[in-house]
Amino acid sequence: MQKHDVYLYGMTLVTTMYLLKDDFPEADDYREIRESHVLPGGETGSCSIVLASLGCSVKVDGNYQGRKTTELLQKHLVGRFQVDMTPVYDDPTFDGVEDMVIIAGHTRNSFGAFNSYFSAPVKRWNTPVREDIANADVVGLDPFFMEQSELAARICHELKKKYVTIDCRPETVMHRYCEVNVVSSEFLRRSYPDQNADDVFKTYTDSTDGLVIFTFGSRKIMYGRKNEPIRRITPYKVKVESTLGAGDSFKAGAIYGVFKKMPDEDIVKFAAATAASVCSRFPLALNPPTLESIAELINRA
Repeated sequence: MQKHDVYLYGMTLVTTMYLLKDDFPEADDYREIRESHVLPGGETGSCSIVLASLGCSVKVDGNYQGRKTTELLQKHLVGRFQVDMTPVYDDPTFDGVEDMVIIAGHTRNSFGAFNSYFSAPVKRWNTPVREDIANADVVGLDPFFMEQSELAARICHELKKKYVTIDCRPETVMHRYCEVNVVSSEFLRRSYPDQNADDVFKTYTDSTDGLVIFTFGSRKIMYGRKNEPIRRITPYKVKVESTLGAGDSFKAGAIYGVFKKMPDEDIVKFAAATAASVCSRFPLALNPPTLESIAELINRA
């Protein structure tokens, strides 16, 4: 079986995206659309594009694709970026997973049918394959596929494969064994609305030997490990075209940092610069970040 730099297990979908010319309108008002595209998306889809653009060989598994998604993903992910999607099941009875995002500068609104997808009696995602994990240098895991996501984390632990995950609660298996858990401000607001971020951070670091990172958009990033003081850095400043894919790109930057065996501070800086680079361009799938654009941001700070 072919070896890959990175194995990703998670959500890959098709996103219809609209970039507005100005800010979001009030109710019953009008705004002009500046650009629109139908392109790969999802936490793992976007992550795979960034990692491929940075020179990594990438293999992807996760949710099923279908009548409305397979051809476009094959064209872009496989055809343009040489992402290996051979494990992904093409379900002829299923349209595939899609969403729509409307973007205006620093903000965006997403629309989808994910609640019905994950609550449906038919589970349309693959079980991770042990050999795929064994044949990767580093792994990226989304937490969305319930016991299958936890199985992937357990396999990584058994094989001593380092993995990066996102938005996992501190009591989960995925968090316990991770090398890096990137937790977004959106997840923190939903999960811990009335708790102090420093206290929540300590709960996270006490529950793993891995690196914990809390992101807050343009506000300071928190990071650290068990029995260490909290460290903070300011995100890189860019002229924002779109924030779509920023979190997915931060995860990709963290995966790349682990792949390159960077120290913690460099992982956080590289991930932050990757996300900032993505925010400065639109759309991600047609204008992915490069090592040069990321290095320029880091060196400019």
